[in-house]
Amino acid sequence: MTQKWRFAPHDESQIRGLSSEMRISPLLAQVLIARGLRDALSARSFIDARMSELLDPCSMPGVDDAADRVIAAINAKRRITIYGDYDVDGMTATSILLQCITLANGQCDYFIPNRLDDGYGLNCDAVQKLYEEDPQRLLITVDCGITSVKEAALAKELGLELIITDHHQMGDELPDADCLVHPRLPDSSYEFPHLCGAGVALKLAWAVCQKLGDGQKASPKMREYLKCAVGLAAIGTIADVVPLLGENRILVRYGLGALTELAPMGLLELMKVAEIKSGQTLDTEDIGFALAPRLNAAGRLGQARLAVELLTTTNQDRATQLAAYLDELNKNRRTVERRILKQAREMVEENEEWNDHPTLVLAHQDWHPGVIGIVANRVAEHFEKPTVLIALDANSRTGQGSARSFAGFDLHAGFSSCAAHLTRYGGHQAAAGLKIEEDKVNDFRLAFAEYAVSAPQPSDHDLQVRIDAEVCLNEITKQSVRELDCLGPFGQENPRPQFVATRVELAEPPRTMGEGGRHLSLVFQQHNTKIRAIAFGKGEWASQMEEDGGPFSISFAPGINRFRGFESVQLQLKDWVSEKSKTPVTS
Repeated sequence: MTQKWRFAPHDESQIRGLSSEMRISPLLAQVLIARGLRDALSARSFIDARMSELLDPCSMPGVDDAADRVIAAINAKRRITIYGDYDVDGMTATSILLQCITLANGQCDYFIPNRLDDGYGLNCDAVQKLYEEDPQRLLITVDCGITSVKEAALAKELGLELIITDHHQMGDELPDADCLVHPRLPDSSYEFPHLCGAGVALKLAWAVCQKLGDGQKASPKMREYLKCAVGLAAIGTIADVVPLLGENRILVRYGLGALTELAPMGLLELMKVAEIKSGQTLDTEDIGFALAPRLNAAGRLGQARLAVELLTTTNQDRATQLAAYLDELNKNRRTVERRILKQAREMVEENEEWNDHPTLVLAHQDWHPGVIGIVANRVAEHFEKPTVLIALDANSRTGQGSARSFAGFDLHAGFSSCAAHLTRYGGHQAAAGLKIEEDKVNDFRLAFAEYAVSAPQPSDHDLQVRIDAEVCLNEITKQSVRELDCLGPFGQENPRPQFVATRVELAEPPRTMGEGGRHLSLVFQQHNTKIRAIAFGKGEWASQMEEDGGPFSISFAPGINRFRGFESVQLQLKDWVSEKSKTPVTS
């Protein structure tokens, strides 16, 4: 299955008109038009998106009631416990509410389930234990709980007050909690359905701050807190790979700026170990490739509480210690990940019959359940199939699985169709998880493949890469890249502008870099212009491109590389085609 380039229509008169009216370069005008922003009003509205455009928090279903319950618990001096999730979204959501309630003089603590022992979301043992410790406490979930029907029923039976805040896909039955906060509840009129868990938690915190203020505005102290909370919500939004459009784009845009000015102490220490320069304006790549993986490593390796502590501590020594420890955990995670990826590829090669399956289901007793999600994504990209990796436990003879989609395949629908083979499952279209008995793995493998055969097949559109414009390399200057940055922050459904240049030569032999030669470094030349490029995770292209020799057509996203105080344009190579054969190489 090969992705093809889909060029946006090029209307020269329309480009000239928008460029002249907005006083922008023709290149930026072409990208705006390619993304459906064809008139100056809509284009300017997108570029100038403001915090004031965020929706009123109390317009989200359940927020008004939940905020009243939180304030009542604070006034009654009851303990409030935040029940989070062990990924970055859950960690940041937990931190947002923990800080809000603590600043409001509430008695607040938090509980993060252990990924390895407790699994995802609410569980009955935890609910029972929390009740026995303090039956009067208020329990608030963040980034989980919307499918926890059995657990909510237990809380109701015990008399434990439960607020569920979540953003994940709902089941046929909703949990009977005291209050549900979710942007997509039935009959919801909330205009933006794509918030992550941290975004939902921010809305609840915002409403609490309003109610503790004059009903509309928070106190100066809580307004300062909310600025920092927007920064945490930005981290969760980027890490959870939700669409960076609408409210999410606004939160990330202003949250990244807030982190530059008001980053929590622990996050500043984490930036140091990640070699992010102090005072530098963060971008989504800094979060996605440097900070989020280090936070996530704690959750993946069963120590998510430490990441929440890092994000909320005010002790400098402790912040330094935690940042160094999370950095070490991340190094360990990468080592484990490389081993699992190698084993997964070998497993597929040894089972030729799986080549005929439209999906992959791989299981192994030596795999770490906290790391398989990352590897599943790489396997899915490599074999171009939806992929499930399952970490088997020899003692319990059960497995925990993580799945990643490919070409728009709906994982949640696929798991639903195979529910008879699963103990538990959850997630959404692009990423999902499951629990399964070991002796049912092969039956699930066959059923999942059978479902995929009859499922809606990816359209040509799903298999195409959108190209904003064809350009010459001499058009990609620091000035033009900075101008294009006004379309950011970039991420899911709002990617960096992607261009194609043709008749491009290699100025020097390509070389591999990074751990195990995983990445590729190149220098391209077109006429008198030379530009450096990098292809992440594509080290195998080095020999292919050197053997071909060029010239090439290349697809790339341009950015600014900052190194030791110097800035230069750098291309992120996405795909290439030999001009000799015109045969696309998989992207």
